Amino acid sequence: MPYGYYSYGYGAGLNSLYILLVLVSLALGLATQAYIKKTYRKWSNVRASLPGSGAEVARRMLDEGGASSIGIDRIAGELTDNFNPSDGCLHLSSANFSGASVASVAVACHEAGHAVQAQKGFSMYRLRCSLVPVVSFASNAWMAVLMIGVFMNVMGLVKIAIFLFAATVVFSLVTLPVEIDASRRAVEYLGKYGSGLDQKGARQVLTAAALTYVAAALVSILQLVYLLGQYGDRDRG
Repeated sequence: MPYGYYSYGYGAGLNSLYILLVLVSLALGLATQAYIKKTYRKWSNVRASLPGSGAEVARRMLDEGGASSIGIDRIAGELTDNFNPSDGCLHLSSANFSGASVASVAVACHEAGHAVQAQKGFSMYRLRCSLVPVVSFASNAWMAVLMIGVFMNVMGLVKIAIFLFAATVVFSLVTLPVEIDASRRAVEYLGKYGSGLDQKGARQVLTAAALTYVAAALVSILQLVYLLGQYGDRDRG
């Protein structure tokens, strides 16, 4: 997130509250990334009891969940796994596509959980999808609108910028139940067809992943509060 531009736009300099926001954001980001990598590595060394690779187990989960039309392919990178509803495909990183560890299967089934959400019309998933075009515009436009409003001293534009940024915060909050539900579906599936160890490992890996979304939502809320504080001070002035 563009903290530097954000502070500069207000012309407020690096005040103590802003510095605290940056430090908290960095600490949360680093801590959650370190935790998920540590947890993922731990369970990457434990073979799942279910037969097959992450892609094969995800395929079975998709078929059982009524999402047999969803494809699965390999994508570059580490932990870049995602479900793309626009092309109807699970994109799994190489390690999770072909790996047979608890971590690989857990991540693959989590993404399969998103596909099942789409297939079954899970309400929060549909809400998040409906917000994507708005949030895509808002996330790209709010900073430019804010800077123009501040430099031209047009508080109406500043209010619009805050509204646009608030939309991205709402999106972060809506994302949380979507991710939690996808993980719940994955853990339940692994518990049904695998061992207690599979379920335990999947829960740990996916909980660690969920913390990244929690941290992102918290940082967004703090950023919005800071922005409202700065706006409120200037508006009263």
